[in-house]
Amino acid sequence: MKILIIDDERSIRNSLKEILADEGYEVDVAENGATGCAMVDKEKYSVIFCDIKMPEMDGMEVLGRLTEMGIDSAVVMISGHGDIDTAVECIKKGAFDFIQKPLDLNRILITIKNATERVSLVKETRQLKKKVYGQEMVGESPALVQVKDMIGKVAPTDARVLIIGANGTGKELVARNLHQKSARSAAPYIEVNCAAIPSELIESELFGHEKGAFTSAIKQHKGKFEQADGGTLFLDEIGDMSLAAQAKVLRVLQEKKLSRVGSDKDIVVDVRVVAATNKNLKEEIAKGRFREDLYHRLSVIVINMPTLDERKSDIPLLVDYFIGQICSETGMPPRDIDADAMQMLVDKTWTGNIRELRNVVERLLILSGSRITASDVRAYVL
Repeated sequence: MKILIIDDERSIRNSLKEILADEGYEVDVAENGATGCAMVDKEKYSVIFCDIKMPEMDGMEVLGRLTEMGIDSAVVMISGHGDIDTAVECIKKGAFDFIQKPLDLNRILITIKNATERVSLVKETRQLKKKVYGQEMVGESPALVQVKDMIGKVAPTDARVLIIGANGTGKELVARNLHQKSARSAAPYIEVNCAAIPSELIESELFGHEKGAFTSAIKQHKGKFEQADGGTLFLDEIGDMSLAAQAKVLRVLQEKKLSRVGSDKDIVVDVRVVAATNKNLKEEIAKGRFREDLYHRLSVIVINMPTLDERKSDIPLLVDYFIGQICSETGMPPRDIDADAMQMLVDKTWTGNIRELRNVVERLLILSGSRITASDVRAYVL
């Protein structure tokens, strides 16, 4: 782990460097703020100790510059002239901690430990968000550009959206993008796969239940609508929802309130609902399996997802994206793919759409040699 010390007093920066080096840390030093910022621009540091009182560029200016640079490092401010107001000002401007001189070794080591844990947590959170929300909608085909344009127009509103498309076309990704680009992005985003929940449990899952509402209800449970309050609720495979549950969902959409199973008390909720299905809901309505009034409530905006076969020009971009993504996640070395192998993937019929393509790319990365060749595609895909 690398640490940077920015202090104009040579004796302090050198003695602190020596102490931390003895503890096993890799330590760099800078004699002024400008030099320190230049070093941060070139190197990645887990923790930065910065003196407040320095000539030319003082510590507060350095802190402001580091914040503008958007670094992950935990910045710890140090001063021999500090007080509570100074400490509070530092924290407000983004510092991780504030330590007064003379420096106490135990305090420094504890601060480094805490700062390291915080930096690690920030990175893990960012990676998790990238996995959950940050998947890109890769492609430049006219069909996908139209979907992206609709997301850009609809996301800032609270309009309900119905996403229609075959399995594996990226309906979940559209829902996440709608949430992330909306004013509700800081609030919860809750997903429910209606097809995966038994019909006898769907009402409890969506609307919650009171203790004792049924045999296994040993405690009160908040449903998905309550959990998503202030944010977005994504109802995937809504075409598989029971008619009884549909009626309750309709009530929430109409009145913005619900009652838990086993209770008559109304609970007000503020939720944006995004739904998705791979079924033709108009046919389901004609067969009496889906409520027409719920369909009209959900379909304020309808986004039709193109199949992968309808956007074949995007396949090379998607393959390159998945190679980079999978190699990054698994630690496998990046692999190039031959042009004729790529053309074979473009020509293939993709019944499983983007989900199938990603699985195929992962299979090829595992089973191929230093390059992905046409022979690999013939052997492992076709």
